[in-house]
Amino acid sequence: MSEHQERVIEEKKSLDDKLRKLTTFVQTELCANLDASERLRLSRQQDAMHAYSNILNERINSFPVL
Repeated sequence: MSEHQERVIEEKKSLDDKLRKLTTFVQTELCANLDASERLRLSRQQDAMHAYSNILNERINSFPVL
């Protein structure tokens, strides 16, 4: 596996960890107590991170098998 492929895999792992943490946070009472505009921004961030993770997954799945 090439270095750039390893970096993509590591980037996805890191992103997915951050996405899990954000998802956990948005389900807390602390998040529920934030104002609506901040909750919306967090939701948009979560959606963007999910889309980014899916794109990285597509890239990883397209790596040639050696």
